[in-house]
Amino acid sequence: MCLAGLAAAHELRPAVGDFAIREDTVEWKLRLSAEALLADIDMEGIFDTDEDANAATYDSLRALPAEDIQQRFRAQWERIGKGFVARAAGADLPIELVDIQVPGPGDLSLARDSNIQLRVALPDGAPAVQLGWVAAYGPLVLRQEGPEETAYTGYLTGGELTPPIPRNGSARQSSLRAFAEFVYIGFEHIVPKGLDHILFVLGLFLLSLRLRPLLMQISAFTLAHTVTLALGILGYVNLPAQVVEPLIAASIVYVAVENILMRKLSPWRPALVFGFGLLHGLGFASVLGEIGLDPARFASGLIGFNIGVELGQLAVIAVAWLLLAQPFGHKPWYRRRVTIPASALIALVGAFWFVERVI
Repeated sequence: MCLAGLAAAHELRPAVGDFAIREDTVEWKLRLSAEALLADIDMEGIFDTDEDANAATYDSLRALPAEDIQQRFRAQWERIGKGFVARAAGADLPIELVDIQVPGPGDLSLARDSNIQLRVALPDGAPAVQLGWVAAYGPLVLRQEGPEETAYTGYLTGGELTPPIPRNGSARQSSLRAFAEFVYIGFEHIVPKGLDHILFVLGLFLLSLRLRPLLMQISAFTLAHTVTLALGILGYVNLPAQVVEPLIAASIVYVAVENILMRKLSPWRPALVFGFGLLHGLGFASVLGEIGLDPARFASGLIGFNIGVELGQLAVIAVAWLLLAQPFGHKPWYRRRVTIPASALIALVGAFWFVERVI
């Protein structure tokens, strides 16, 4: 449970950047982890700073006041800035650090997002510009300011750059590429990043090895989170994370405790799972809200993300079936030695998260 609490502080999330191409400059703003860049964390393919050799440095930086992080970031910009890429006419352009804003240390159990502002001078005659950064800085969401119908939105990984964006226009992704990106984002939000969603799905799985109860619960959960995911992104439903996140933790506790008390699917459980799914959908919507959906491809992005979430859930169930149900499900002691202990552990973690998120 202690590790579950620390995970929020060490979690690596994609940086999100907005840029605008002016007459002779690119104005580029990003929300990112300044501590991870200062600690020289290699963020390619990892989801937690503890996976990197410089984890202790990151932890010490996370506790520093905002002023110290700002000073260190400016002092190390020459090194850090080499990882940012602005390219025009085949040449890399110098990138100026204009400003950095860092919040106070606050709750050390949570990751801290800093905001930086960059400026790139465009050379005369350059028809287009590409933006991005090196693979070691991790995934990057880039969004172009401008008319919604033509502005670029992309999810970049592995040191990928944007396509050449015209100086007086925009570069659009193909529909298939945008769809595939959001499938990946949705899957990644469950496996490996969505530990709370993983535990909830495992709670549904542990109730019974029979297919019908599992399908009834998963169907109710899927239908519910699909509804609120769409409504949340469209702006019709909006609950603060301070409300949604503790309730998601409470839903984990409920299904786990009922697994201990009940031997089969109760008449009310699918309805309750549907209600819990509404909450989880709002959690999914907050993720998409941070990344932003290309308005011109709103439907395909939303569908792609939801498909990714479903594939993540099915992956969790498949692994649980292979590791637990298939080899041990027929044993007379399965419920006593697997279902009840595993559900108790899930309930304890959910209860810890509930208290942590409320306080």
